[in-house]
Amino acid sequence: MPLPATMRQIRFTVPGGPEVIALETAPLPTPDDGQILIKVAYAGVNRPDCLQRAGAYPPPPGAPEIPGLEVAGEIVALGQNVTGLVSGERITALVSGGGYAEYCLVDASLAMPLPRGLDLLEAAALPENVLTVYDNMITRGRLASGERFLVHGGASGIGSIAIQMAKAYGATVFATARGADKTAFCRALGADYAIDYASEDFVEIIARETGKKGVDVILDMVGGDYIARNLRSLALEGRLVQIAFLRSPVAEIDFRHVMVKRQTITGSTLRPRTLEQKSAVARAVIRDVWPLVEMGAIRPRIDTVFGLSQARAAHERMESNAHRGKIMLDMAG
Repeated sequence: MPLPATMRQIRFTVPGGPEVIALETAPLPTPDDGQILIKVAYAGVNRPDCLQRAGAYPPPPGAPEIPGLEVAGEIVALGQNVTGLVSGERITALVSGGGYAEYCLVDASLAMPLPRGLDLLEAAALPENVLTVYDNMITRGRLASGERFLVHGGASGIGSIAIQMAKAYGATVFATARGADKTAFCRALGADYAIDYASEDFVEIIARETGKKGVDVILDMVGGDYIARNLRSLALEGRLVQIAFLRSPVAEIDFRHVMVKRQTITGSTLRPRTLEQKSAVARAVIRDVWPLVEMGAIRPRIDTVFGLSQARAAHERMESNAHRGKIMLDMAG
């Protein structure tokens, strides 16, 4: 079938709230050297999309202004020097932007096969969260079997994957979330301890449940005053991995915890990294995580699916913090 000349896509008209989200018609992109073009079936909605919309997380140089960091769909065109992929093949991929559109350019080295047993909707819910969790919890945090792990925001897309991956790696899992529904959701994912941060102090609970030893790895997206509290909750040789700042990137901390307990503070962002660096993470995920997905140890949890024309409602859902798992966009809607 010949490709259309135009496609629908989402653009942010100016920095602001969900009201600046606009649906527009644009020319179909053409794959460059080493790229493929896919017809997008589904795209994931992530917190960085909302930050970009607000003007707080601009795309890196050379990345599309169109939001959307993960997609799944069918390859419809290949650029020069692309090998190992064919037209008609279904893939999922991490992208640096452009996912909120009916067609999207993908660097061929970031294209990943669909794990066996997953459909396109579930596959589209994986790349951003799985690559982020793997790179930070496993590579940087060095989580090992038998260790204790804490993730904040356990009911989020990132949190829901982190709980399952940590359990699959043999860790004892603590998770924080707000309210009885979300803590129950975390336990259903495999969390050994689900802490309601609205009514419970995670520092006290971790101290009690670990005999004051603390946890070995913490994956934090909150920042602010959580940073100092995280250090109090870390064990000897504990590792704090920071991946976002829902509260603040600024904190006052007592570095005696770091010195006395020989703790490590690290963190990362994924989007601005080089193509080679992101490709290396993607290959590691295919090798180490896809088998866990295929055996059912890790499965994306879908909260809500909105049509592309409902992108504003999707962002409102994200910013309400009411979701459990992934919010998705269906390009057919």
